[in-house]
Amino acid sequence: MPVFYYDAQVFKVYQVKQLLDDAHIPCLVKNDFAQGAVGEIAPLDSAPEIWLVDEQWRPKAQQLVDNFLAELQSASDAGDWVCGECQTDNEASFGICWSCQSGRE
Repeated sequence: MPVFYYDAQVFKVYQVKQLLDDAHIPCLVKNDFAQGAVGEIAPLDSAPEIWLVDEQWRPKAQQLVDNFLAELQSASDAGDWVCGECQTDNEASFGICWSCQSGRE
């Protein structure tokens, strides 16, 4: 069972895990607490990883993750935005307004 996805950002790894869980793709997270051991083990060995339980899911999982990462990049490229409902400034990474929870237009 090889590594499917890894990232130094634990939050992003868990976003991908949730995406796979929502699609009923069996997977697990390894090394989620290993970052505390950096210095004792190599930083690359401490990055949180997602492993698929069954390789047959790899094509579907890869498509979901590719789409997710493309959406993140697209939102980041679009830059910060102002909510059309409450006029609050929001960072590019927010898909909904932090103040009123309206969707990004």
